Amino acid sequence: MQTIAQALADAAATLATADSTVDAQVLLAHVRGCTRAYLRAFPELTLTPAERGTYDTLIRQRATGVPVAYLCQEREFWSLPLTVTPAVLVPRPDTETLVECSLTLLQGLATPQVLDLGTGSGAIGLALAHERGDASITLLDTCEAALKVALGNAAKLKLGNIKGVHSDWFSALTTTDTFDLIASNPPYLAQNDPHLCGDSLPHEPRLALVSGPTGLEALSLIIQLAYRHLRPNGWLALEHGAEQGPAVRQLLQTAGFLAIRTTRDLGGHERVTQGRANS
Repeated sequence: MQTIAQALADAAATLATADSTVDAQVLLAHVRGCTRAYLRAFPELTLTPAERGTYDTLIRQRATGVPVAYLCQEREFWSLPLTVTPAVLVPRPDTETLVECSLTLLQGLATPQVLDLGTGSGAIGLALAHERGDASITLLDTCEAALKVALGNAAKLKLGNIKGVHSDWFSALTTTDTFDLIASNPPYLAQNDPHLCGDSLPHEPRLALVSGPTGLEALSLIIQLAYRHLRPNGWLALEHGAEQGPAVRQLLQTAGFLAIRTTRDLGGHERVTQGRANS
């Protein structure tokens, strides 16, 4: 029989990455239905044959680059446990910068209308709904499977101020669908971006990652079309790549947005750019 300590050591050696120890612990905690602290407290406990079989399978999958979040079918974002599937991107800490900026932009607005454009797992919209119970949040995605995940997360978190829209960007919205804030983490990688060959990204939906030859195609389209769905003085807040800040600021300025500002993420990279619609 294999102990917890032995299983973790073998798994970390198999993975042999910078995060191998953490990944090994997270996956074993998932298999045993316990916390990582429990594993560290009782390393001498043994795994059942069924647990070892399941764990070995997960470690082999992780070794091929499958994200831990997909293997556990869950990822924490803004302290909320979100279900994730291969239909959606794995929510990342950098995107919490977009949530922080959005909450600041909503300050002083009563019962704001918010659009999470390209919602994926619902991470952005659900975080805003959790913080602003008075807001009406629309989760929109072109992928029906992704929208199903997002609405399932809303139900799991018991967030009632949510509705979903299946749409290719703004195409299913009418001229009466207007918002105080449109927040979006659109695809912003170029087709030849080297990050696409890195860990986990080959397993995530390409539609949610790649924008086109330059990586700016989706950002440019959103900026061009957002005005007709923003209320007077409404805000557009966009996550983008670390080197795309200057281009996004220029696109917003050309489109007539005011009060353009870029916020850096915790790593010091330009990550979110916002602009206000001209009243």
